[in-house]
Amino acid sequence: MTNPAPARALALVGMPGSGKSLCAAHLEAQGFFQFRFGGIVVAEVYRRGWPLTPETERIVREEFRRQDGMAAIAERALPILRAALEERPNIIMDGLYSWSEYKLLADTLPGGLIVVAVVAERALRYARLAARPERPLTAEEARRRDWQEIEQLEKGGPIAIADYTLLNNEGPAPLLASLDEVVKRLGLRPAAE
Repeated sequence: MTNPAPARALALVGMPGSGKSLCAAHLEAQGFFQFRFGGIVVAEVYRRGWPLTPETERIVREEFRRQDGMAAIAERALPILRAALEERPNIIMDGLYSWSEYKLLADTLPGGLIVVAVVAERALRYARLAARPERPLTAEEARRRDWQEIEQLEKGGPIAIADYTLLNNEGPAPLLASLDEVVKRLGLRPAAE
């Protein structure tokens, strides 16, 4: 009997409205464990008794990073991710933001880290953000969020260093087919065989 391959983590990165969460939900539906970094922020917003808005999420994100550095959310996520990797061959992460988070996870997670960037034309992303049912954004709000995520959250680094880049200008079907091809090529699987 051969030793199983080491556990591996796949991080989905991209700007708001690019399709990261669609990809994460697709892989979760296939049985992959999915961890959403934003869930740490959302939980803290609710713990404080605040309404969940882009502004309250921004306040918590920035406070975490001001207090604990740019890798603060990844550090909070590490115990959950390590536990998931002990039970599963692969995991999916949605919403890795900062370069510091990338470096921490790439150096720390067993089996390494694969980064898949999901990209789309800016006007298309803004139209998607305006049409989404939960927390829609106007074009100006989307622009401000883009700038804030690039300037304050180091978001460009993980997108630039991605191992794979998927273009999402044509809709869900072509995007998810490209994602499935990457997952197949990497030999990722949701559960122990």
